Amino acid sequence: MSERGAAPYPLRPDGSMGGMKRFGSGEKLKPASIYRMLASIYADAKLEWKSLLAAVLCLCAISLLQFAIPQLTRITIDSIIPDRAFDRLFFVCAGILGSAALLGIFGYASTSLIASAGQKVLYKLRNDLYRHIQSLDVSFFDRNRTGDLMSRVTSDVNILQQMISSSMMQLITDLFTFTAIALYMLWIDWRLTLLLLATFPFMLLTTRLFGKRMRSSFRAVQASVADVSDHLQNALTGIRLIKSFTAEAYEAKRFEDRTTANMDANIQVVRLRAAYEPIIDFLNFAGLAIVLVFGAWLAMTDQMTVGTIVAFIAYLRLLQNPIRHFSRIINTIQQAAAGYERIMEIMNTTAEVVEREDAILLPQGKGSIVFREVDFAYGEGARLFESFDLELEGGKITALVGSSGSGKSTIAHLIARFYDPQGGGITIDGYDLRSVTLQSLREQIGIVSQDIVLFNGSIMDNIRYGRMDASDEQVLAAAEAANASRFIEAFPEGFHTQIGERGVKLSGGQKQRLSIARAILKDPRIIILDEATASLDTESEQHIQDALSQLLQGRTCLVIAHRLSTIQQADRIYVLEQGNIVEHGTHEELIHLAGRYRQLYDLQFPQSEQTRLTASPRKREVKAL
Repeated sequence: MSERGAAPYPLRPDGSMGGMKRFGSGEKLKPASIYRMLASIYADAKLEWKSLLAAVLCLCAISLLQFAIPQLTRITIDSIIPDRAFDRLFFVCAGILGSAALLGIFGYASTSLIASAGQKVLYKLRNDLYRHIQSLDVSFFDRNRTGDLMSRVTSDVNILQQMISSSMMQLITDLFTFTAIALYMLWIDWRLTLLLLATFPFMLLTTRLFGKRMRSSFRAVQASVADVSDHLQNALTGIRLIKSFTAEAYEAKRFEDRTTANMDANIQVVRLRAAYEPIIDFLNFAGLAIVLVFGAWLAMTDQMTVGTIVAFIAYLRLLQNPIRHFSRIINTIQQAAAGYERIMEIMNTTAEVVEREDAILLPQGKGSIVFREVDFAYGEGARLFESFDLELEGGKITALVGSSGSGKSTIAHLIARFYDPQGGGITIDGYDLRSVTLQSLREQIGIVSQDIVLFNGSIMDNIRYGRMDASDEQVLAAAEAANASRFIEAFPEGFHTQIGERGVKLSGGQKQRLSIARAILKDPRIIILDEATASLDTESEQHIQDALSQLLQGRTCLVIAHRLSTIQQADRIYVLEQGNIVEHGTHEELIHLAGRYRQLYDLQFPQSEQTRLTASPRKREVKAL
């Protein structure tokens, strides 16, 4: 559980949270250039230059073959039929069938080569994106929704995959075909070709006008997909809470609202596409009309043969096909550009907690932790700590108590360097946390919290997460030390039992003992117990306390607790209120001080004073334990 003062991101008067910038939340973003996207993809694709070169040669061959077939038609009409050259029909038939077969072969080769290169580019992009997300600090995840991040890694990258694997191949093929045929048509009759090409600027202008709106609409579609994904992720992980409060209808309505937004965004895209494609088709038919009318006039004036007109119409179809394809490809490209923008938003985000270039490895030491004049606030919120001082003695147990929001968990987060203070410094054995590598720091810290994180997998895998290279024997020893072996071996599959998502098949006490076993296996120098037994029953708590006694021996330990019965044996207890230490001492010293700690103690144990005064020393000792 994270305690962050009154509110790390204060509520505005309208009820929204201040200090948070969340991706895809509707703010106007500067559109990413399609050319920049293609240049970025090309930069990664250059590593596959051999495959791409082979694909380009195949595309050149495809363009030449498409160019050859209309020529065979022209020869048949202008030469073979008038000359009644029956013997030449076989060669025409063989030429057309051979060209068709070669088109299939080269098409298969080019598709396979481009798709393979594209998949490798996307493989690198998705892995780079995931690694970058992993490198960002905790505050980034505080500001952004899990479902939205998942959508960027999956849906947005998949859209790029569609563009690279199919659309880009079609675009490259059409570019070669269009260039070759346009040059040939200019050579045959430049007047007719120029009249035909006069329609193309109108196509480009239409594409440009619709392109901007399409990209905006596709961005709305992808943002709505992220909203749906985020809601679905929250609903599925919180299904027990939903059912316990009979909130199925409420959640269904919320999901319906998000899918309605997705539906409306998709309808807007369809409407733009439905308006765009008929305009392109009209301009294509205008080109056909020009060829038929002007070409017929040339034929009737003996300036062009009928076979040439037929070939010209065939070339016109080949010339118009790229435009037709482009009208569809532009949809994919615009959608990919919107997805690329969303991916680049993540890739261009930098972590606030970073290592220095000259960071050193944190040596093994006593584990003494010192806060000196630390200033800290979450985001733009009010300061939680101001000139805050605290010392955790190495090899001793230090406890933090206080009201919710007083800053106890924040101290744990600062020690693990999930956040950096805005002022002052924190040292371990004299080393400033910002001067050591994050890995060497966190390798020496073990955290056992009330909010236990377990992964869908086996018990063995979850314990071994504490140290990936641990042997089975070491995992079993850690489970034994955590008092977990008995319940684990009671399962039919023992340590290989699958525990389900977030350990749903285990009880709270069992999950907690697994987390302690994981911490024992890690063998950290510093232990942080953040409300580790707050939600457990008495029997489970006793098992946990026995396991913790194994874990804490000879280590620096920070215990954060609301239940004062768990910290009475601490070497030093600090009482925090609103980011300030108001009292400190041992349990007995604080009881006799009759301050805030005594007040909290009496609230939890109303009869404690009378019992403490009348009980024998032996009974008081048992009571404390």
